[in-house]
This record gives sequence, C-alpha cells and structure tokens, in this order.
Amino acid sequence: MRAWAVVETGKPLQQIDLPTPEPAGQQVLIEVTHAGVCHSDLHIWEGEYDLGSRGKMRLTDRGVTLPLAMGHEIVGRIAKFGPDAKPGGLKVGDQVIVFPWVGCGTCPQCRADEDNMCLKPRSLGVYQHGGYATHCLAPEPRHLVPLGGLDPSLAATYACSGITVFSAINKVMPLPPEEPVVLVGAGGLGLNAIAVLRAKGHKRIVVVDVSAQKLDAAKAEGATDTVLAAGEDTARRIMEAAGGPVAAIVDLVNGTDTARFCFDALRKGGKLVQVGLFGGEMNIPLPLMPIRALTIQGSYVGNVKELRELVKIAQSGALPAIPITNMPQDQADAALNRLKDGKVVGRIVLTAAAA
Repeated sequence: MRAWAVVETGKPLQQIDLPTPEPAGQQVLIEVTHAGVCHSDLHIWEGEYDLGSRGKMRLTDRGVTLPLAMGHEIVGRIAKFGPDAKPGGLKVGDQVIVFPWVGCGTCPQCRADEDNMCLKPRSLGVYQHGGYATHCLAPEPRHLVPLGGLDPSLAATYACSGITVFSAINKVMPLPPEEPVVLVGAGGLGLNAIAVLRAKGHKRIVVVDVSAQKLDAAKAEGATDTVLAAGEDTARRIMEAAGGPVAAIVDLVNGTDTARFCFDALRKGGKLVQVGLFGGEMNIPLPLMPIRALTIQGSYVGNVKELRELVKIAQSGALPAIPITNMPQDQADAALNRLKDGKVVGRIVLTAAAA
C-alpha cells in the first residue's frame, strides 16, 4: 500500500510504500477513499503537546512510533474480512465509516463499545496507520458504520469531529432550547457542533473565535451570536452576547487563554467541557469552584455507540452539512500546512484517485 507518512516530526510528510496488510482474526481490510485532516494531526505531526509549566508531553513517550500514516476520519470500502470476522450484514465492497478510537478489544470498556476509554489505546492514525494511506485495518466489523447514502467526504468528519462534539454536547445536556450554549472555536469541530445543536433543536448558539472569517462561517452554519476573541474582556463580551453568565461552554480550543475566559463567563452551577488540545494550563481560584458550584470536565472524542447514533441523525437529514474542501491524497502535506496556517474553513478531506 502507499502512505503519506510522518517520518520525522515537524518535517514534510513523505510518500512511502508499505506491505498491504493481510487481515487476521476479526480484522477488516479497508480501502481508504476519504480521510479528514484534523487539527489533532498537527499535534501528532509536531510530536508533542504543550503542558504549560509541566513542559512538553512527547507522543513517543505515549507509544507513538514512526513512520506513521496519520488520519483518523476515515471512509472506505471493505476489501477483505479476516478469517474470524463476523460481518453482521456487511460485505466486501460496502462503503463504511471507520471508528478509529479503538483499544485492546478485550477489556470491559472495549466490550461495552466504549473503546475510547480503553487504557491501552490503539487508535487509527495515532498508534497505527490510518487514513493517509491507500489501506488501513479496522480491528473488528463492529467498528464499521455503513454510509447509507451519505456524502462520503462529509461522513468522514463524523468519525472524529462529529462524535467529538456530539459526545461533548451530550455532557452539557439537557438544557432548555433557549438557554445559550457557548462554543469556543469555529473550525471543523465548531461548525459540526453548531450542526449537532441545531439537529437537537437548540435555539441559542454563541460561537467564539479569533478569526472574523470563521465567525462568518459559524453564522452561515446557524450560530445565533458570535464573539471575536481579542483582548482581556472576552469573558465580558461572551456574557453580553449570551445575556449574562452562561450555563454551558464547550471549549474546542482549550488553551491557557480560552480556559481563563471560559471559567470567568460561567454562571453559578455552570459547566465547562474541555475538548481541544491547543495546550497550556489552567489556573483557577479554588474557592470559586464550590462557591459557584462549577463543573469542569474533559471530553475525549466519542465512542462507537455515539457514532452510530450520530450517523442515524445524519441519514435522517436532520444534521446540516459543514463546508468541505476535497484535496487528493498525495497532497496530504499541503493540506496539513493549510490547516497549520489557519487557512481552512470547515474541513479538508483527502480523496483517493478512485473515490
């Protein structure tokens, strides 16, 4: 198979040839047709996360090995089942969304379809080759969700961007439809979050970003209010847009600055769900946590049950589309650099020549 891989962190992706894997046990060989380019790929490419005063957390310390074909938002065709696979109605040639956040496959979390909580992660595009390649391996048929007529470029984003925001939004619900929900970040995650909230019938969606262009895209997607994050008074402007301190904030950036203004904008009993991996650290006045009965919760991607649920919503026609830019697989490095330079509205999705 051919892959566009990180061979050295921070250096251009290289096209390499690897043996096409033979599916063993319950594995399923997938011929990749579409792969989303996610902001998390930038961290993997750079090889580290910023932990603020604690320094850097290197991906190699977590078991990531190079060369690596990244890409965890994958749509492809089933090419071959392993000898022990139970297809469950799937067949060779079917086009499927691949759930990438897989684990050991045997622990209670994995067997409960909550693989993203496994303590031995084997995520596609992170710990093993993913969608920046002509082929990849799904560990089991249960990690495959039939496309069912969806646009494959858009559907690829549901495997990360979609279920990540779906899972995070579920953590702040239920809320009255008119209760403002604040989303920090108007990239691919933010636009998918707006789409999910609209599909759930939510009426007040406040979006915060540093880019006026991305805020325009958020408005077009259905945000009711937007806030340009600039200066020291972002929290005040969020509260002005929301009509007061807010009950729910989903921080899709999750950096030092965003954590500070999110915390400051919460009302009594408010909840901040942290999703992004921008990096840094959060310093909070501890007495305010109990005095204001606040909740700060991390949310790590989503599970395969949530992917199935989200795909059903999309197949019903209730989930609005986000802007998609298609680029050929062999332009993976250029796509990654466009994302790094902040030149992407919505999502870039890499497509195979035969897609």
